[in-house]
Amino acid sequence: MFRRPRTVARQMLVWQVVTVLVLVVGGTALAWLDARADSTDTARDRALDVALAVAASPTVVQALDDPEPAVVLQPYAEQVRRETGTDFVVVMNPDGIRYSHPNATLIGQRFRGHTEEALAGENFTERYTGTLGPSVRSVVPVDVDGDVLGMVSVGITTEQVDRQVLAALPRILLAAAGVGVLGVLGAWLASRRLRRQTHGLGEQEITRMYEYYDAVLRAVREGLLLIDTSGRITMLNDEARRLLDLADAEGSHVTEIGLEPGLVRDLVDDVPLVDVVQVVGDRVLVVNRTSATWDGRVVGSVVTLRDRTELQGVTAELDTVQGLAEALRSQNHESSNRLHTMVSLIEIGRADEAVEFATRDLDLARSLTDQVIGSLEEPLLEALLLGKSALAAERGVALELAEGSEVSGLLLTPHETVTLVGNLIDNAIDAAQGSDDHRVLVTLRSGTDAFRLTVDDSGPGVSPDDRDRVFTRGFSTKPDDSGTGRGLGLDLVGQVVRRHRGEATVSDSDLGGARLDVRIGRTP
Repeated sequence: MFRRPRTVARQMLVWQVVTVLVLVVGGTALAWLDARADSTDTARDRALDVALAVAASPTVVQALDDPEPAVVLQPYAEQVRRETGTDFVVVMNPDGIRYSHPNATLIGQRFRGHTEEALAGENFTERYTGTLGPSVRSVVPVDVDGDVLGMVSVGITTEQVDRQVLAALPRILLAAAGVGVLGVLGAWLASRRLRRQTHGLGEQEITRMYEYYDAVLRAVREGLLLIDTSGRITMLNDEARRLLDLADAEGSHVTEIGLEPGLVRDLVDDVPLVDVVQVVGDRVLVVNRTSATWDGRVVGSVVTLRDRTELQGVTAELDTVQGLAEALRSQNHESSNRLHTMVSLIEIGRADEAVEFATRDLDLARSLTDQVIGSLEEPLLEALLLGKSALAAERGVALELAEGSEVSGLLLTPHETVTLVGNLIDNAIDAAQGSDDHRVLVTLRSGTDAFRLTVDDSGPGVSPDDRDRVFTRGFSTKPDDSGTGRGLGLDLVGQVVRRHRGEATVSDSDLGGARLDVRIGRTP
């Protein structure tokens, strides 16, 4: 039968309880030894104080000169012993013969112990086993004008010292029990908190879970970010680092890692996101964001990123192909009408008018081609403008290159140049397609140190309230029926301008619609 390993919280509780018990036992032993040492020191000091007092007593000094000193000293010493709580008070002559003792039968016998220092006029204390057993004793001289008339020894037996320590033992044990209870209670509370934080898992389960989750996060093809409630990134996988061009962002706030303002706004908002299209650098990302909860409590949010750059490119190409297909069908229908007209003109004998009718549009196309080739020295822009002019013509829009347009070099990369020119012209064509004038005017001036592009259209224009949002993600006057997101082209334009610290503005055009003006570098 499978036995689940003990949880980390339970193991920590056991270790903490053992530690508390060891500390309590050790502390109790140290407290006992400290109390015993204190009691011994107290007994030594008390014995010395009593001995000094007795040695300085006039009664003792006078009695030592009497023929029978024991008659006076024995009652006096016993009274002092009882009143001070000591175990013996012995008064003796310089030869160590006792004049007093708790056991009267020992009076007149020699004192058992050391007296050399006292005879030399010095006080001293010692531990010694005498007639009453082991004791702490003090021996002091009875000194009168430098002459040692006798000695006084006062002692407290070790048994009495031990009794004093035993009297303090209940307090020591009570304090130790209180510390032990508080320690075990603290360990139990810490264990409960740890169990909640680890969800009752054992160390092997946590290790295995971490290894599995780390492997899954690295293997998943979508970018994944975990953001806590304060907006800091707690985890991101390798794909998220690649899509967002981040090296190490764990622990950083989403506003501190250099992301696009629109993406930062989506990440810090509390509103869930479902398939929101964001442009990050050269990538088109689909962002999803949902709250992460545990036991009904929000612990952060989970953000997934999918790279739709290639899909967006394919979609754009498909839109272009569909538009060209529609244009070809319209052109086929129009060519049939023109062919029938020319045939009819020839049949009725108006050949010159038929030739003029057939070559009129050809001359217009040739004049635009000559103007583009004559003004622009970059094959990339020549091909782009000629292609856009053909597309505009199929949509019934006249695409014109303004006089004074000149390109002598490119400040931007070819990709950035195509992004700016292509997206602005496409936007203008879409706007002019529904107008009465059907015109788009392009003014382009570029060198190696400056770039300026102005695109005017005859469309409905942009209201002043919307002009600040034109170059941000999602702005579009057209409905989004494809599900791929509108407004990406102008967002890409805005990113290129911001990347080069340029300027992009929207104003009213002389053609009646909007004028989109881009300046990068020194104004040509």
